[in-house]
Amino acid sequence: MGTRSRIGVMHGDVVKSVYCHWDGYLDHNGRILLEHYDSSKANHLVALGDLSTLRRSLGEKHAFSQFDVPVEEVEAFKTLTENWCTFYGRDRGETDTEWKVAHTFEEFFDQCEECGAEYYYIMRDGVWYCGDTYANSFMSGKLVPLHEALAEEVV
Repeated sequence: MGTRSRIGVMHGDVVKSVYCHWDGYLDHNGRILLEHYDSSKANHLVALGDLSTLRRSLGEKHAFSQFDVPVEEVEAFKTLTENWCTFYGRDRGETDTEWKVAHTFEEFFDQCEECGAEYYYIMRDGVWYCGDTYANSFMSGKLVPLHEALAEEVV
């Protein structure tokens, strides 16, 4: 089972965001976003639509999984794509995977709950923020600077 998340960019009050199925928790997706995605790269990520897996690089179009390549090519495929994101539209050819728009943070939070996202990440003014949808969390329904949330995780 995946730890789902939404990843977005905020311009003014408007959030454009995508769904991400795997590894949405702070120490994986959060750390990757903070360490490898600036504003420009975050906008490109969202432009590519919903994704299965977030990695350090956007990568290029590739087979959706190792099960979609011949057995003799599996190891080469894994090596080539180990740091590439996997997108539902680009890599599997699915439709209706485009980013969604929310005109308020509340609308964005509703989108998180609708897709079952446990965590969310928003790039705003060059800074990553995060939060979660857990009822009793210090981050629930808020925008917490991602570097602060990661520091809190370590404690």
